[in-house]
Amino acid sequence: MVEMTSYEEHPFAQYIRIIGKGKNGARPLTEEEAYTAMRMILRGEVEPVQMGAFLMLMRLKEESPEEVAGFVRATRNCIDIPADAPPVDLDWSSYAGKRRHLPWFILSTLLLAENGTRVFMHGASGHTNGRIYTRDVLAALGIAPCTSIAEACERMKQDNFAYLDIEFLCPKMHEIIELRPLMGLRSPVHTVARSINPFNAPNVMQGIFHPGYRPVHQEAAQLLGEAHVAVIKGEGGEIERNPDTACLVQRVHNGELTEEEWPPMFTQRHVKEDGLDVQRLAAVWRGDVEDEYGEAAVIGTAAIALQLMGKAEAPDEALTLATSMWKARARDRTLAA
Repeated sequence: MVEMTSYEEHPFAQYIRIIGKGKNGARPLTEEEAYTAMRMILRGEVEPVQMGAFLMLMRLKEESPEEVAGFVRATRNCIDIPADAPPVDLDWSSYAGKRRHLPWFILSTLLLAENGTRVFMHGASGHTNGRIYTRDVLAALGIAPCTSIAEACERMKQDNFAYLDIEFLCPKMHEIIELRPLMGLRSPVHTVARSINPFNAPNVMQGIFHPGYRPVHQEAAQLLGEAHVAVIKGEGGEIERNPDTACLVQRVHNGELTEEEWPPMFTQRHVKEDGLDVQRLAAVWRGDVEDEYGEAAVIGTAAIALQLMGKAEAPDEALTLATSMWKARARDRTLAA
């Protein structure tokens, strides 16, 4: 008599099977399944080959809103925010990097912080060739990135602004993001990282590159119970409005899904910058040089945030407010020259 084979299956294998069983047998994970799968990954309870297979299968099929929501909940549970952390007004993610234009959105966040909005920015650096990243740009401008959650809390109390790399916010997720050169593709954790809002800010700005991901982020935010979220196709994938083109803002507002198209700020497109000299950001802030495109990107991006936070009702009103804030900025602010 020939005995039938018998083996003990790894607990994580079921989640690979659910999404990888072929076009007729596969299905998306439920939110709870996604939560458990990501929790196992972040706890180091899966084998490297399993994690690679899971991430690439997920990348191939693309994440559903329910999967993103489950992944985000699991990630939040792995981040220890101090009980005495300051309340954050605006969560701002920065994971894409820039290659065509300077990161003008950095000046948008500094402008908002100067006018009383407490901004927490988180991101990743160096995972894609040919880009400059927020962490390095901030350092070049004399704004030291934080290296711990505790330091970020203190910086926000002092300056209304702090940047913390995912390396220090959620080290395991950082490790996964760093697999990009090995895998050759970004994995779903880039979508998840943008959405973690670790300080539970009531207002969240998200930038994406592929338009198809806009409703995924929007619907996932609704599932997560986020109060106010704005998702845009940002320049280079960052949260930055391109003033030369129309900008569709898809929002969650008090639990409801809405969208609104902001018209272009110019009738003709601007010529792309020659090189990315980050000191130009400081020069434009000080008023030493003028940059029509850059200043419009700063103002236009800040305006979307202002409307999101309820500081203005309509886009025109938000632009007027952002413009007045820009004109009244503290030009003597210490930015590296």
